[in-house]
Amino acid sequence: MSTEQTNFAALPLAERLLIAHRGTAYFARRLAELTDDELDGGTLLPGWTRRHLVAHVGYNAAALCRLLDWAASGVETPMYESPEQRSREIEEGATLPPAAIRNVFTHTAARLGERWRNLPASAWDAFVRTAQGRTVPASETAWMRAREVWIHAVDLGNGGRFGDFPGSVLDGVLADVVVLWRARDRGAGVCLGIDGRPPIEIHESESIATRVLGSSAAVARWATGRGAVDVEIEGDPAAPTWL
Repeated sequence: MSTEQTNFAALPLAERLLIAHRGTAYFARRLAELTDDELDGGTLLPGWTRRHLVAHVGYNAAALCRLLDWAASGVETPMYESPEQRSREIEEGATLPPAAIRNVFTHTAARLGERWRNLPASAWDAFVRTAQGRTVPASETAWMRAREVWIHAVDLGNGGRFGDFPGSVLDGVLADVVVLWRARDRGAGVCLGIDGRPPIEIHESESIATRVLGSSAAVARWATGRGAVDVEIEGDPAAPTWL
């Protein structure tokens, strides 16, 4: 794997959308490999079954459609009415029959693709607000979806690997984690060492207490709380919470 860092946001829009579509296809393959009974099984996310996870990924696409409608029309359309509405939607979605849960994922992904294809060129730069309160251009939905589907394909727990991710997604995930750790004053004393790159000290004013060394895929997996696989850790083996 190349050690050169790739900036997802600097890629042409068409390439960013392609990576998001590839992530959706990757998630779809992992989902298709699961039997209906296996949807009742656990995931890498505490407290969530695969039913919850598939419902979440499906409804995330619907929420991004609302942001794109906002960008196209100028009429404010939040991703979710409230955090409670988002949680309730996932809980209710998890109770659907297996075929219906699968259809939620398939149909909302198709709707999102349709919105992307038909969004007026001028609307890509229109500003919308994410569920976390960030104001971003509509083009940010490509990254929001890419991160969602690639990572959650691993969370299904049936063979998805960070090593399968495009380099730009791995670098984008790591950048997001570092930004959030710093913004939320987490990760004191943590230093990330990615093969062939300068080390990343989360808080440079703090003495280093934990070093995590490995490939970008292995370090991204650890940093997002998905376990220590193929990394060398000196210090605390538990990653700080990032979301």
